[in-house]
Amino acid sequence: MISSFGPFLITGIAILSAACGVWLTTLPALSRRLVPFSGGVLIGVALFWVSPEIAEFLRWPAALAWIAAGFALLGVIDRYVYPVCPACSHTHAHEKCETTLHGFATPLLAAAALHSALDGWSVVAAQTSTGFGAAFVLGIAIHKIPEGVALGVIARASLESRGRAILWCALAQAATLAGAGLESLLAPHLDPHNLQILLALAGGSFLYLGGHAVHGELRRSGPAPALMPAFAGVAGSSVLRLFVS
Repeated sequence: MISSFGPFLITGIAILSAACGVWLTTLPALSRRLVPFSGGVLIGVALFWVSPEIAEFLRWPAALAWIAAGFALLGVIDRYVYPVCPACSHTHAHEKCETTLHGFATPLLAAAALHSALDGWSVVAAQTSTGFGAAFVLGIAIHKIPEGVALGVIARASLESRGRAILWCALAQAATLAGAGLESLLAPHLDPHNLQILLALAGGSFLYLGGHAVHGELRRSGPAPALMPAFAGVAGSSVLRLFVS
């Protein structure tokens, strides 16, 4: 039963988590620490959730290589095509930005949408695999909680209003449903390894964006205010991973 409604469950949890992240930015005592914390969460999701999943299909050397390729690709795009932070590139003088993370919205939401679509695809594909089902769906749903909160926080920091942040987060997470629908149409024609490569590119994007968010706060506030929340975000993702087999 859970696996049948898996894409809807995952999408709902992800959107609620993103809305929670947007709301948390309204708390003055937390708002300044949430950006590096959320950057750490994105790094943790890439390292402890995305990487092991890819390694099951591609093995670790290839998985790490493709994640590094995703990181490098976004770095090249940031420098030569579309700056992640147009106002501060490439000196990274983030204090010039009108919003805390001006320019993050497009690459972040694109990576999140790709990741969500692949999650939806995986859930539907898992229904026909022995040993998967409800546990697999719940595992993806759980990892959507910290990822969704991080997405909400960083989207709010990169967009001018809470409403726009929630709307764009919801659209990105709704890609889970699109991925689930496309699985039945395209799965017979696609190599599963190619899907893992796309997931690796999304994971590499999360690493780049998470590191960029932490770096921005490091320039603004110094090591302790930036690195301590970031390490907490990475640690939180890794601890949560221990409870999902």
